[in-house]
Amino acid sequence: MDHFLYRNGSLHAEDVALSEIAASVGTPFYCYSAATLTRHYQLFKEALSPLDNLVCFAIKSLSNVAVLKLLGDLGAGMDVVSVGEYLRARAAGVPGERIVFSGVGKTREEMRTALEGGIRQFNLESEPEMRALSEVAASMGLRAPVTVRVNPDVDAKTHEKIATGKSENKFGIPIARAREVYAEIARLPGLEAVGIDVHIGSQLTELEPFGQAFDKVADLTAALRADGHTIRRLDLGGGLGIPYTRSNEAPPLPLDYGALIKEKLGHLGCEIEIEPGRLISGNSGVLVSRVIYVKNGEGRDFLILDAAMNDLVRPSMYGAHHDIVAVAEPAPGAPTQPFDVVGPICETGDTFAKARDLPLLAEGDLVAFRSAGAYGAVMANEYNSRPLVPEVLVRDDHFAVIRARPDYDEMLKRDIVPEWL
Repeated sequence: MDHFLYRNGSLHAEDVALSEIAASVGTPFYCYSAATLTRHYQLFKEALSPLDNLVCFAIKSLSNVAVLKLLGDLGAGMDVVSVGEYLRARAAGVPGERIVFSGVGKTREEMRTALEGGIRQFNLESEPEMRALSEVAASMGLRAPVTVRVNPDVDAKTHEKIATGKSENKFGIPIARAREVYAEIARLPGLEAVGIDVHIGSQLTELEPFGQAFDKVADLTAALRADGHTIRRLDLGGGLGIPYTRSNEAPPLPLDYGALIKEKLGHLGCEIEIEPGRLISGNSGVLVSRVIYVKNGEGRDFLILDAAMNDLVRPSMYGAHHDIVAVAEPAPGAPTQPFDVVGPICETGDTFAKARDLPLLAEGDLVAFRSAGAYGAVMANEYNSRPLVPEVLVRDDHFAVIRARPDYDEMLKRDIVPEWL
C-alpha cells in the first residue's frame, strides 16, 4: 500500500495535495510519503519476528539524508556501497554498528574511513579486496568484521542489468570456493569472519530463486562451522520486487519472504540481516511533472512533459514501466486516448511511455509517475544543463523540501575556467 490517494478531486500525498506542492516548489519534483516509508520498513520487521534481525536499508535506492534519518530513527541499519553513502548514513545519525559496507570496488581509502568511523561489517566480494582490507585494518591495529558474498549461481529471473547471482555476474565469490576463501580469512591478521553474505538480484517477483540461494547458504553454513569458523550472521541481501502497475499481479509479500527465511535458515541460530531498498522506497515516492505541450503527430499524439530522462532514467535505461496518472482526478467514465509520453531532451530515448491510455490532458496539467521513489532521484543528473530535480518529504498535513532545485547560477559556478583561456 501507499499513501498517494485522490481526495476532493486531487491526488494527495498523505494529507497534502500534490498541486499545492507544485505551486510552491515548481515542477518536476519528487515527493515521498513518510507514512509509506515507515510502514514498509515495519513490514520487514514484522516479517522477520521473532528472529534476531537487522533490516538494513539499501541507500542506493534513495539516499536523501532526511529519508535516512527517518528510517534510522526507526532502528533501521544501512547498506552502503560507497564512502559517500557511508557518510550520508552517518550524517543521518546512524551509528557505525548498524552500517554494512557492500560493493565490488571498495578502495583502501574507503575502507580506512569506515574503520575509523565504525562499521558493522564489510561484505567482501573478491580475494584481492579481502587482502587489501586485511592490510588496512592491520595497519590500524584492528580486525575488520567481514562476511564473504558468495555467488550461488542462481537465476533470479529478473532484468539482466539487475541480476547479480549468476556465475557470469561480477559480484561475489563462487560458492564452490567459499571454504578455501574462509580458510584464508582465518589466516589473515586484519580480518574476522562473522558470517555469510548473498544477494542474487533486484526486482524479484517470485520466491523460488530466494529459496534456491538460501538452501545453498544453509549448506555452506554447516560446512564452514564444521571447518571451525564462527558463522553467527547471515546477510541475505535484498531484491524483493514491487508492483509497478495496478494490475492484480503482485510480487510476494514481505510476510511470505520472512516465512521462507524462517523455513530455510531459522534452525541455524544466526542473526538475519536483509538489505531491502526498492520495497521500502519504491512505492513511497512519486515524480510530479507538468504538461508543456500536447503535440498531434502523424498517427500518434504526444504529451511533452517538463520532466525528462535525466530526472527519471529507468524507462530509458531498463524499459521500465511506471503508471502515469493525472493529478486532477478524472471523472468516472472520462474518455481516454493513447499518448506517447516524452520529455524535452534531445534524445529519442527520452520517452517514458508509448501509446499509453491517459485522460485528455491539456497544457499545464499535472501528472504523477507512481512507484518512483526507488532509483529515481538517486540516478537523476543534469544532462542538457537541466537543474537537478528537487525532493520533497510529506508527513501528515505538512511538507518540506529536502533537496532544493539548484538555480542556473549555482550550476554555472561549478565549472572552472582556467586562467589561460
